[in-house]
Amino acid sequence: MNKLFRMDYESPIGVIEIVSRADAVLSIMFVDRMSAVEHQKEMPAVLHDCCTQLQEYFLGKRQTFTFAYEWEGTPFQQKVWDSLLQIPFAATASYRDIANMLQKEKAVRAVGNANGRNKLSIVIPCHRIIGTSGKLTGYAGGLWRKEWLLNHEKKLKKVNF
Repeated sequence: MNKLFRMDYESPIGVIEIVSRADAVLSIMFVDRMSAVEHQKEMPAVLHDCCTQLQEYFLGKRQTFTFAYEWEGTPFQQKVWDSLLQIPFAATASYRDIANMLQKEKAVRAVGNANGRNKLSIVIPCHRIIGTSGKLTGYAGGLWRKEWLLNHEKKLKKVNF
């Protein structure tokens, strides 16, 4: 059995709990609590890389992530998550856009469900998914965080590009 490591990262919009094995990050999720995970003496490099890259993202110095991560899901969920990676920084897409990208036009609800099961917040940018009407829709970290992340990316795009 692979040992799991946990670390809390204190972002500008709340605590993010990061879970990894020695070789890959498995989960990056907002939690509504104070930082509570005691850092283990020996944390794997991938966990430190993840924290460093998240810090760079929040400071406006990073748009994509390069540390090792793994996702676990059905083949369809994995296709949806892979499609999320195609959405450019500061851009948005709808569930329908993703369903069309996958050539499964009638799978809009299934795309929404897969999006909601993403455990790699920010890195797999499910916050960039909005409703077809242009309105913000569900986000596991809370709609206010989704709005903050989208505004953060839009501001950085205006400044840097």
